[in-house]
Amino acid sequence: MTSPAGLTASLGRRRARWQAGACLAVLLGALYLAHRHWPAVESGAGRLAVADQGWLLVGAAAATGTWAASALAQQGAVVARLPGPRLVAAQFAASAANHLLPAGLGAGAVNLRFLTRCGLPAGRSAGALAVKAGAGAAVRLALIALLAPACPGLLRLPHVSPTAVAVALGVVALAAAPLATPWWPRCRRALAGVVADIRALHACPARAAALWGGSLAFAGLHALVLIAVTRAVDLPLAPLQVALLYLAASSAAALLPSPGGLGSLDAALALALTAAGTPTAAAASAVLGYRLLTVWLPLLPGLLVLAVLVRRKAL
Repeated sequence: MTSPAGLTASLGRRRARWQAGACLAVLLGALYLAHRHWPAVESGAGRLAVADQGWLLVGAAAATGTWAASALAQQGAVVARLPGPRLVAAQFAASAANHLLPAGLGAGAVNLRFLTRCGLPAGRSAGALAVKAGAGAAVRLALIALLAPACPGLLRLPHVSPTAVAVALGVVALAAAPLATPWWPRCRRALAGVVADIRALHACPARAAALWGGSLAFAGLHALVLIAVTRAVDLPLAPLQVALLYLAASSAAALLPSPGGLGSLDAALALALTAAGTPTAAAASAVLGYRLLTVWLPLLPGLLVLAVLVRRKAL
């Protein structure tokens, strides 16, 4: 008879294989789309090369601010006071690690290690990450609900037959049932701990303000990066429209376990921009510019900061 430890290890390996397979499928799909639309990608890169440098600097400044916003939200998810400079450095390092592992595992691992190094128990640290992630998702959905009426007709959901939806939900339920049953008691205890943490945080107004303010600033600054890039390449979209498209695309991409949203977010952003009437080449240049400012330029410095934090035993 299989022991509980053996069952847990088996489930962990199975989950890792599924995540790796899903990540590979997303990346292969993104490569296929890039190859298929390579002329548009190449034209977009050329258009980005002659873009307005002033707007690109605005986008770079907004991208830099996302790390401070992430640090503020993380502090808001913890009652204890965290060391500010190391917290911001950890968010910078986490953003780099997040682009190397699927489904946010890189950022989660860095932040979990940082919080435990600051003296928080592992369970409390994991709960803080869950609180921060939940607040970020809630803020994105609230912003979408707020901006959607101001941009009527911009978001168009594809028509899906009720039968297809029912079949998809049935397949997901059947696939998840063998994994969910052994984990349900543990998940219930973890959820109860997260709810207790949320209550404790909201009993402290400063922490609640930091959590929600940081989450709002993080989403807003990322939207500002894309707005600045669209202005730099002269896309014919209003700032509110670009912000709404970013929020919808990033929310959809969060459901796919690709590293840092690479592939999934690129495809979702390009699809959202083209569906809003943007030419394909212009949409490609906007996506490339957004990725350049938020991923490729900070990647090497972020990995260097990660190495320094590990060497100094801050992680």
